[in-house]
Amino acid sequence: MKKFTTLFFISLLALVLTACGGNSSSSGEKAKANSKEITIKHELGTTKLAQDPSKVTVFDFGSLDTMEKLGLSSKVVAVPKKNIPSYLKAFDTDKVRDAGGLKEPDFEAINEAGSDLNIISGRQSDAYDKFSEIAPTIYLGLDTSDYLASFHANVEKIGKIFGKEKQAQKELAKIDAQIDKVKAAAPKGKKGLIILANDGKISAYGPGSRFGLIHDVLGVEPVDTSIKASTHGQSISMEYISEKNPDYLYVIDRGAAIGGESSAKKTVENDLVKTTNAYKNGKIIYLNPEYWYLSGGGLESVKEMVKEVGDSF
Repeated sequence: MKKFTTLFFISLLALVLTACGGNSSSSGEKAKANSKEITIKHELGTTKLAQDPSKVTVFDFGSLDTMEKLGLSSKVVAVPKKNIPSYLKAFDTDKVRDAGGLKEPDFEAINEAGSDLNIISGRQSDAYDKFSEIAPTIYLGLDTSDYLASFHANVEKIGKIFGKEKQAQKELAKIDAQIDKVKAAAPKGKKGLIILANDGKISAYGPGSRFGLIHDVLGVEPVDTSIKASTHGQSISMEYISEKNPDYLYVIDRGAAIGGESSAKKTVENDLVKTTNAYKNGKIIYLNPEYWYLSGGGLESVKEMVKEVGDSF
């Protein structure tokens, strides 16, 4: 009996050890699967990186917005803090390094952050190679010539990188439904003009531009179809606005976006602009400059941008 008991416990111990070994192997395989290498194609190239990186430096505020919406805030280790939008102030803490300015990255700080991934956009595109020397880098700037498709693609890439594909698609579906409602409500026969106010100067933006979402996606007819799409817009005069006589005048205040004095209303609402239908009918709409100028292309910012235009109707 004693011999049988001893053999029984030896056999039991062997089974336990085998089970533990099996669990260890399974855990190892799971960890390996979670860190598998993926490839992301973007406008500046093709980047290979480990899936679900744990430390990310983010220079594109739209992507930062999307990461927060998808529950990925804890992975962000460095951002450019100087002009960070107020609704993303949760990243302006001691736990997140200041990565410099949007146009002047602090590469020493970025290197010290030990990032597994850098996400950049248009303002940093010239420094892509420098970023890539530190860590795998992807470009997620918006292609404004096809705003909605580009927005979708960028969110889907973030979903793929962090294993959040289903959640990303769910959020995109909500925005698509919101866009359909706003587009259906866009007034027929009424035309709009988008302007950027900057220290007393005015620039106009039309279809295909950085703010072209209003025309291209939401269905507001442009008052002028000949405005060339460019980063800085087409310089215009107050006489131009009066002559074109828009029914809707959408205004983005650059000064307010970058922390300066808000002066758009004082600049825009002069005697010439007061002759327009937009002024007479109370349709000069001052858009939130943080969403439109700093962080467009994020799940939260696009939702709010679409809402602002919808509310203007």
